[in-house]
Amino acid sequence: MTQNNPSIGGSEAPEGPPIGLGIVGLGMAGAVMVQAAAVHPGFAVRAAADPHPAPREAFRRDFQARAYEDVAELCADPAVEVVYVATPHQFHAAHAMLAAGRGKHVILEKPMALTLADCDAIIAAVERNNVWLIVGHTHAFDPAVRLMRRMIAGGELGRLGMINSFNYTNYLYRPRRPEELDTAKGGGILFNQVPHQIDTVRLLAGGLVRSVRAHANALDPSRPTEAGCMALLQFENGAAASLVYSGYDHFDSDEWHFGVGERGSLKPLSYGAARRALENAHDESKMRTEMFAYGKPSQGLPKNQPHFGVTIVTCAEGDMRASANGVTIYGRNGIQEVAIPPAPGIAGRREVLDDMHAALRLGRKPVHDGRWGKATLEVALAILRSAREGREVALQHQVAVDDGPR
Repeated sequence: MTQNNPSIGGSEAPEGPPIGLGIVGLGMAGAVMVQAAAVHPGFAVRAAADPHPAPREAFRRDFQARAYEDVAELCADPAVEVVYVATPHQFHAAHAMLAAGRGKHVILEKPMALTLADCDAIIAAVERNNVWLIVGHTHAFDPAVRLMRRMIAGGELGRLGMINSFNYTNYLYRPRRPEELDTAKGGGILFNQVPHQIDTVRLLAGGLVRSVRAHANALDPSRPTEAGCMALLQFENGAAASLVYSGYDHFDSDEWHFGVGERGSLKPLSYGAARRALENAHDESKMRTEMFAYGKPSQGLPKNQPHFGVTIVTCAEGDMRASANGVTIYGRNGIQEVAIPPAPGIAGRREVLDDMHAALRLGRKPVHDGRWGKATLEVALAILRSAREGREVALQHQVAVDDGPR
């Protein structure tokens, strides 16, 4: 079975000196990226920016590096070559364009922006300033997903027929800022969680979604944003994908993934615990910062592969899904697991950094560039529109996966 390909998921030994990385936003995503970058041989963490003093001071202490309150100051830092933007969604466009305008390459957390017009503005800024853009992290960067894509592209299990992706979590009852419970401001699962599924199935199926038909629900009036959805994605190549997500803190689909959590660590299954903890919260935004911001004790590097719920791929000659440490294939000759060799760092985030490193040192165009990020957002917006209007929505801005060497 194919396990390496320089186009998606391959990596080379670092060339040249480490690339200076600046982290904008030291919340949960930023804290994980700091941990990933700290052990990546191709990068050196040079600076960070965050409005809260506690994570800034923790970063300063750990790295003896500059920590700014103002994003503009970080973008002006000459030691920073790449800016990783992990600020709240409503600031993604402004902060990405600010970084690009200062000649910095950009890694931009999902979603790329909240509107297609903002995506276009980011793309224009990146092209005008001749810098690279990667939109991620999403779980499409996970090694198991990339291995499945290489197998699909190589025809090892025959023609792709369909993909089923489902995830049940406690998302809605994790501590939230007010805008995270307002869909119009980028709140809810369609901007925060479902993009992981969209990005993953788009990568697996080749990228070109033709149409979307969806249902979404907001079942808790006290937290009035979508936390459940079902969607059917039809692809131009004849394949289809079904997406199911529920964030109501009842069933936990990690029960069906070997008891391994999203980032690859074993986790106790505690149903309803997030709801119960939230009942005693006096200041939810403060609780969120205290729980997830940079500076909390590290739990160490995960021992298993990351995943996002359960994703099952059906091809003519068999099915496959991510396992705890690779990909399990269910074929005519029985069950086979293709192991993914352990690698240093945090899987998924490591691949984001690998792709930026390959772009800067080898000139290799990343799959997850601005147009790819815009196409993923288009699907998320189409799910929302389809659910509200009760009809199928055709798509116009999709881009294909380039599996060839770059």
